[in-house]
Amino acid sequence: MNNIRRIYPFSSIVAQERMKKGLILNTINPKLSGILIRGEKGTAKSTAVRALAELLPDIDVVSDCPYNCNPDSIETMCIKCRERIEKGESLLRTKRKMRVVDLPVSATEDRVVGTLDIEQAIKKGEKHFEPGLLAKANRAILYVDEVNLLDDHIVDVLLDSAAMGVNTVEREGVSYSHPSNFILVGTMNPEEGELRPQLLDRFGFCVNIVGINNPEKRVEVIKRRAAFEENPNVFCEKWEGEQEKIRTKIKEAKEILPKVELSEEMLYLIADISIQMGVDGHRADLIMMKSAKTMAAFNGRMSVIEDDIRESVDLTLMHRMRRKPFEKLEIDGKKLNDILGKGL
Repeated sequence: MNNIRRIYPFSSIVAQERMKKGLILNTINPKLSGILIRGEKGTAKSTAVRALAELLPDIDVVSDCPYNCNPDSIETMCIKCRERIEKGESLLRTKRKMRVVDLPVSATEDRVVGTLDIEQAIKKGEKHFEPGLLAKANRAILYVDEVNLLDDHIVDVLLDSAAMGVNTVEREGVSYSHPSNFILVGTMNPEEGELRPQLLDRFGFCVNIVGINNPEKRVEVIKRRAAFEENPNVFCEKWEGEQEKIRTKIKEAKEILPKVELSEEMLYLIADISIQMGVDGHRADLIMMKSAKTMAAFNGRMSVIEDDIRESVDLTLMHRMRRKPFEKLEIDGKKLNDILGKGL
């Protein structure tokens, strides 16, 4: 047990509730298109991402598949696993912990998407593909620290794969596709530069976090971190009860989510909020709808209420609203309250 590197428990992170809620909702519903966490250094951004994986159950994978295919889901398998099943082969399976796959800022496009051996394809007519990070990230968490410093084209590729659940590589008229379903988490320090608005818009959620200014809470951060560093095993055992509560909520929410209903009235409220808050396009409405349903499931409800939409606005609209140069990314709380207060 002492040889295992312990991860700081998610449930023991002080404050930063919006960030934690956004991460949890993305594990319940990966179709929310990921989350961008913006904040100054030392605000538990990376800690929260790595702690998130510890809340998620082990997954069944095909043991010799580089794409971590689910042995119980032919529809989501890679081409090679499907071909083996069609030939009557039985796939070896194993359990694996949920992974956090790091994508470094220096990563090249080939390192991210993988490489095709064009020479072999032309000479022998065979497709030889060397998997990249998007293959490793299938059915995992893909974490990009300092995403604002990543090449725009690579960010585009990541967001395309996150939206479609598939990575397609094309070279010289030869193409290869494989499953790439992952929870995308990007973190950044705005002091080091911003993301282009077109890329910002494609992250489902965006949260701003700042250092804690409450003295009691800051002291609690110090105490908890010191206790963890002194004896990680004892600290993690102390928080295991809280960890299990979150795991149970996530599991139950995943089961409820497909059954959650959204009324016509709530749909009109979503549309009205987007119009009056000055949001361009329709992506915000769609993400807000998915987020509200996921929020309802997380709260154990079978139908969406106004509070679910109110919470969803905080996660989905901040980075999509029209703003002037150098204007902060933030929600106009008074304006939102006026919209919600009017009713329909």
